[in-house]
Amino acid sequence: MIERIRWSLVISKETDMSLRTYLGRHGMRKGDLSKFVEDAVHWRVLDLAVAEAKAANADVPPAEIEAAISEAVEAVRNAGVGA
Repeated sequence: MIERIRWSLVISKETDMSLRTYLGRHGMRKGDLSKFVEDAVHWRVLDLAVAEAKAANADVPPAEIEAAISEAVEAVRNAGVGA
């Protein structure tokens, strides 16, 4: 079972009403608020990580990036052969 942590958040009344209205229109209940926030945080963290990776590799030639991706994919495929 996943361990749960309780957060206390402070948001604007407008954001609260918008989100609760959205959840209500889509048949979600009060308990779904936590799931919605957790999903939103996951997506935002992913978005930030992608932006950081793009910035870190902005000066790398595309052919070099493609070669690295191909090498990594090949390594994963080869690792799965004997598994």
